[in-house]
Amino acid sequence: MTGVCVTQSPIKIEAKAETPRDRLAALGIDLPPAPPPIANFVTHVVEGNMLYLSGQGPREANGFMHTGKVGVDVSVEQAYEDARLTGVNLLAVMNEALGDLSRVKRVVKLLGMVNASPDFKDHPQVINGCSDLFNAVFGEAGRHARSAVGFGSLPGNITVEIEAIIALQD
Repeated sequence: MTGVCVTQSPIKIEAKAETPRDRLAALGIDLPPAPPPIANFVTHVVEGNMLYLSGQGPREANGFMHTGKVGVDVSVEQAYEDARLTGVNLLAVMNEALGDLSRVKRVVKLLGMVNASPDFKDHPQVINGCSDLFNAVFGEAGRHARSAVGFGSLPGNITVEIEAIIALQD
């Protein structure tokens, strides 16, 4: 079976915003410093023309982490915002790794993990928070393959964790 799931981003930016940095500015987003790893791993690996980003969570610039079980303690709407914040953190790691987000050729794949109750069914709507942001920042190059799945728990009880694979300009 083949199919394409197309969603329209609710995030709108001005047509004059040409670069990812311009688009971030149009969205009112100032990238924070890249969050440090929480265990024995690195935040990213560059191999050839691919950038592999370790999972990030919904960490505010001041270190506050959004926690809770989606579908019990946290609404879909709040979890969407947490996934968007996680996307901002992924962008911060990308920016630190690359020095310039214009080096992104394409967002290839996201793996979105939701700390969800066993009966929760709206994982894709939650991870859309990150997908919508990437589509707004990178335009057509931000459209990506994706998995959005539920987990019984995530580190520190965070609401979402997202990792990414990025193709780089040659």
